[in-house]
Amino acid sequence: MIESEIEISEDLVRELLREQHPDLAELPIREVEGGWGNQMWRLGDELAVRMQRMDNLPDLQFKERRWLPVLAPRLPLPIPTPVRNGAPSERFPKVWTVMTWVEGTPLDHGSITRGDHAADTLAAFLKALHTEAPADAPDASDYGAHPRKCTDGFEHFLRAVDLGRFAEDDIRAVWDDAVATPDWAGPRVWVHGDLHPANVVVADGTLAGIVDFGAIFAGDPAWDLVAAWLLLPAGGVPRFFDSYAQADEATVRRARGLAAMKSLFLMLMGQNGDRGLPGGKPNWGPAGRSALDRVLTDR
Repeated sequence: MIESEIEISEDLVRELLREQHPDLAELPIREVEGGWGNQMWRLGDELAVRMQRMDNLPDLQFKERRWLPVLAPRLPLPIPTPVRNGAPSERFPKVWTVMTWVEGTPLDHGSITRGDHAADTLAAFLKALHTEAPADAPDASDYGAHPRKCTDGFEHFLRAVDLGRFAEDDIRAVWDDAVATPDWAGPRVWVHGDLHPANVVVADGTLAGIVDFGAIFAGDPAWDLVAAWLLLPAGGVPRFFDSYAQADEATVRRARGLAAMKSLFLMLMGQNGDRGLPGGKPNWGPAGRSALDRVLTDR
């Protein structure tokens, strides 16, 4: 078994807690469905243990430890906040973190029925997040690049996915339009970077929290504006941008192209799940197809 495939069990989580945070070790522990780079375990009613799994480097959890306590107090939706650090050990040679639990159902297992409320809630959250970041905030990496630098990824997803009823030329037109836009010329603002249905939770038919900030960076907010197409029901895009009210035309065009690419990614993960391939997520396929339909129709 290679290191990235370490089996994480309830017994292992409890043993690690007994070694490093014994006051938490007797709380109920239960696995949370989902997760790829990291695996989550519910700890009692208010906490969760975030275990590094497929991610081979600890950088993403280190970013969350450093910056989420800074951001959380000024955001209008709950986000996970680190409360205890877990160090690599003989039992588990990767980092792990005890974080606050964000109550709700992941959107890839739920739905939004109060579309207008969700659009306004998402816009308010992103307006609060998209403020100028300090000089030592993390730079963009693969997440955060201009679409023109992501063409290889876009082409890979486009070739790999069974498009079904979608026309390749229509998807390419959206992507080419995004590639033709200028670079982000504004300040480096805080960006979640990976907003898709598995990284938000819903309750009472609307958005209730945002999770998984491992991709967080300072840069182009277009990477977050993809959420208008990826998360909201049909017809929600215009309301979101009216409420957000701080995106210029070029940024919206970049966001729409990135939303097309992310929709294809979700479709590919769903396709892999349907075929029983490692890492596949069968329920991501319908989410990706719905998102791509909105990309091609909602502007």
